[in-house]
Amino acid sequence: MAGTSGGRPSIYPTLLYADAKAAIRQLTEAFGFTELSVYEGEDGAVMHAELVQGNGAVMVGSKGRGGVFDAAMKDAGTTGVYVVVDDVDAHHRRAVDHGAEILMPPTDQDYGSRDYMARDLEGNVWSFGTYAPEMAG
Repeated sequence: MAGTSGGRPSIYPTLLYADAKAAIRQLTEAFGFTELSVYEGEDGAVMHAELVQGNGAVMVGSKGRGGVFDAAMKDAGTTGVYVVVDDVDAHHRRAVDHGAEILMPPTDQDYGSRDYMARDLEGNVWSFGTYAPEMAG
């Protein structure tokens, strides 16, 4: 299996949104992601964006912009993404302060994690917690 160099993640969840600009605003303002890059087409559609959180990232784009991936995702449903954060309660407060829909408040899990769950503006489910699987090298 191919690895990565320079500590780059090797898996990037990729989400398409009807309103990618609003999604980027919510992900940065409510969920604490940082914009790494945003590329827009002439019509203002988000062709590709990269948002980072810790040492991970997600890729975001606008639905209906054409291409193989857009066509493949045409009838896809929502997705779920898990993001490791250091302080679940502070992260949750930030999400609440920015009006995010909370599906589950911060909760201690039997397997040792503390996490909460929220839904973004287009129905994707985001879980934020302290559980970080140990990856054997």
